[in-house]
Amino acid sequence: MSTFSSQLSLADAQPPSAAVEMAAHRVSAVSLEVRAGKPAVSALASEALPEGALVPSLTASNARDRQAVTAALKRVLDEIGRPSRIGLVVPDVVSKVSLVRFAQVPARTQDLDQLIRWQVRKAAPFPIEEAQVSYVPGIHAEDGQDFLVSMARRDIVAEYEAICTSCGAHAGIVDLSTFNVINAAIAAGAVRGSAAEDWLLVNVAADYASIALLRGANLIFFRNRASDADGTLADLVHQTAMYYEDRLGGAGFTRVLLSGASSAGARQAAGVDEIRRSLEERLGKRVETVDPRGAVTLTDRIAASPLFLDTLAPLVGLLMRDRVSEAAA
Repeated sequence: MSTFSSQLSLADAQPPSAAVEMAAHRVSAVSLEVRAGKPAVSALASEALPEGALVPSLTASNARDRQAVTAALKRVLDEIGRPSRIGLVVPDVVSKVSLVRFAQVPARTQDLDQLIRWQVRKAAPFPIEEAQVSYVPGIHAEDGQDFLVSMARRDIVAEYEAICTSCGAHAGIVDLSTFNVINAAIAAGAVRGSAAEDWLLVNVAADYASIALLRGANLIFFRNRASDADGTLADLVHQTAMYYEDRLGGAGFTRVLLSGASSAGARQAAGVDEIRRSLEERLGKRVETVDPRGAVTLTDRIAASPLFLDTLAPLVGLLMRDRVSEAAA
């Protein structure tokens, strides 16, 4: 999956032992430790944000009440042991995600960087000179090589990083929520990242929902919609399924996964229940919840409620990059 850090691939950098997610209505953090040779959750904390304190946006400042966001982050970091180095998960809507294909890939990294920036510049709702762009290779097809490209305004990424710095934590990795839910699903063994099998993920937040189609560990379709957009989430999933069959040569999903429903709020969660039923009827597949416990163990004192698992999934996904790399190999 893509990342906004200096690393181009989540599998290329040594992951930290703690991760933070800043979402529209809460800040969450988790720390891992090794127990009996396996990663285990040592602490998890979550703090609600005041309404409007953090408003995720692609084109405008996100921290509307920086003092409130900073205070919440400081409290959750205190609860997990005050790590000085973290990975940071941010809302999908702060980034524009594109899939591009090149018939020929430049041999030099500098030339590839320039080609990708030139290719995605028209899709950027801001000058490409202001964008922080990252990419990872996708599927290699007969007619070319795919790349998954993420771009965000550099000053917005810096805004999130600065809040972490003010709390004594360096965010060496900044990445999107859904990308790391995908990582969690692969790391937990819910899907086989090395297999040429197609699967669908619906990731729901309080203020948006994202749909990802994957072939093994490779993203082949990604779409994001705001919660107040026209049409229902069911409509979007149905349109995506049609596109998958008609344009992507889809032969059917081996798994259909859902994440975020319990933490998205009552209004969104009710919509997701409807999506679950309609997906099962439409695709003939049981819709399963992303459960990161296949990747990490929990202590006896931690209760694994649906809200806990939804909060944990993107954080574990970011921290388990090495296992994702092995699964995709």
